[in-house]
Amino acid sequence: MSLTLTLVVLVVAVALVFDYTNGFHDAANAIATAVSTRALSPRKALAMAAFFNIIGALLGHGVAETVGSGIISPPNGHEGLLIVLSGLAGAITWNMITWALGLPSSSSHALIGGLAGAAVVVSSPVHWSVILDKVVIPMVLSPIVGFALAFGAMVGVLWLFRKARPTPVTRGFRTAQIASAAAMSLGHGLQDAQKTMGVMTLALVAGGYHTRGAGIPLWVTLSAALAISLGTASGGWRIMRTLGRGVIELDPARGFVAETVASSVLYTTAYAFHAPISTTHTITAAIMGVGATKRRSAVRWGVAGDILTAWVLTLPASALVAAVLSLLLHPLA
Repeated sequence: MSLTLTLVVLVVAVALVFDYTNGFHDAANAIATAVSTRALSPRKALAMAAFFNIIGALLGHGVAETVGSGIISPPNGHEGLLIVLSGLAGAITWNMITWALGLPSSSSHALIGGLAGAAVVVSSPVHWSVILDKVVIPMVLSPIVGFALAFGAMVGVLWLFRKARPTPVTRGFRTAQIASAAAMSLGHGLQDAQKTMGVMTLALVAGGYHTRGAGIPLWVTLSAALAISLGTASGGWRIMRTLGRGVIELDPARGFVAETVASSVLYTTAYAFHAPISTTHTITAAIMGVGATKRRSAVRWGVAGDILTAWVLTLPASALVAAVLSLLLHPLA
């Protein structure tokens, strides 16, 4: 086996490891609310999330193409492969740190920060305009939109059911949460698995085993879908506790609205803009939005502040780790 092929295999394997960590790190995004309101048991919720992650991963390639060709343009050969490898290492490192702390940070932004950090320190092209348009602006807007839509939708639900008996309403929303959790899992697969597909394709292009702009190979799609599904099935209990009960004590109606709003934002950005937004940011903001309709003090703003800190640090922290590794590996190219 040639050195180039060995590096390609290594990068693809590490990309799938990242995909797996993405699954267990972000499993809470899809099911924390459904589990916390007892709409689903943890085992059933994880199984359902894993299944719909696979389905979502097969529904498009717009986000994958943005990540695979729009973020960085590494040179072909060993140098390009080492840049991609360093970027993945930075993303995985940040995922593991935030998972250990129980903080729902963005695997998506960790990956993009890692790729940019690994490329810029060795003077490889970084498409800053694409990062601004497809990453930074959506990173700021998606939580704001998620919060505002969730707040407005929850106000509408409260008004619509203001005269209804609480018990049957709660029972109905608990059942409806099964569908909204499935929709959220589908959106997670649609967004997050595609990011790994893009990185794998980037590595294949750098290694000379795929043509830039020729689409995403089927085996890449299937393997990325399977890896994120397996990661989701293994669970992410630390982060699930933070999202499900750490930010606010959710009831079924608020859980349903948060999931429905967040999944709608994920679908819109994936299909309309091909933007790799954070499922974590979107669902967390939606949970805060529905929580704010109770009373301001219902949201645990201290926990929310810790989450916001992790959000702000994700891009630079993953970029820093990737940049250091990229500098160390660069002489080997």
